[in-house]
Amino acid sequence: MRILFLGDVVGISGCSKLMNSLLSEIKLRKIDFVIVNGENAAAQGVGLTKEICQDFFNCGVDVITTGNHVWDQKEIMEFIEQEERLLRPKNLFEPAPGKGFNIYTTKTNIKIGVLNLMGNVFMKKCEDVFEISEKFMKKYKLKKDFDLLVVDFHGEITSEKNAIGHFFDGKASLVVGTHTHIPTNDARILNGGTGYQTDAGMCGDYNSVIGMNKDNSLNRFLKKNSTKHFPAIGDASLCGVIVDCNIETGLANNIESYICGGQLKNT
Repeated sequence: MRILFLGDVVGISGCSKLMNSLLSEIKLRKIDFVIVNGENAAAQGVGLTKEICQDFFNCGVDVITTGNHVWDQKEIMEFIEQEERLLRPKNLFEPAPGKGFNIYTTKTNIKIGVLNLMGNVFMKKCEDVFEISEKFMKKYKLKKDFDLLVVDFHGEITSEKNAIGHFFDGKASLVVGTHTHIPTNDARILNGGTGYQTDAGMCGDYNSVIGMNKDNSLNRFLKKNSTKHFPAIGDASLCGVIVDCNIETGLANNIESYICGGQLKNT
């Protein structure tokens, strides 16, 4: 089972690249299941809409995860209650619309659990992610409740992401970080067999400041005339990871960083 996980889609540029390239990439790379973090996909660069979700599903996305910007487009609060394929961080303070975890059955009858978590350090206030993770692992077991488990950890700092990776090692097929919009060069299989990368990066224009217009961002840092951040609109790169999973064990056989098109290139 080959899973493609793509990092935060940013603005019109990221959405256009995804919708124009994903179906051909799925075919080319023999992808069986696609998970995309869509929390920055709206034209403003924050949040996402019902229309964007439907466009993503139509171009081959199986599940959309999110993060701290999940509610920035208010219409999504109603839609997420209806759409099982759209997740929000499980450790948002309850009650919150939608789900943070779900199990999806593929056409070949493989059950894939997808868990969406958010970090606590320098992030929107939410429940303790390690306590929530511990409760989750007591309730659900790999190869008992699902064949594979993918964890999207939406967090700011690398140490917290490293720690959650080791915490789930041997209990998840893949743990991958999102949120910082910069792909890390550490894709590997941990000791217990879990595929891991600290951050998947973004699907957006890398001739930017984490997906936002670089001139406006520089002016904000320099305290010159500027406006609210808005996305860059150049040619986007798709960034994430591809993990090959062993259905018998539920663990990773291989993991590799994934970059397609745009400013960013594999070296």
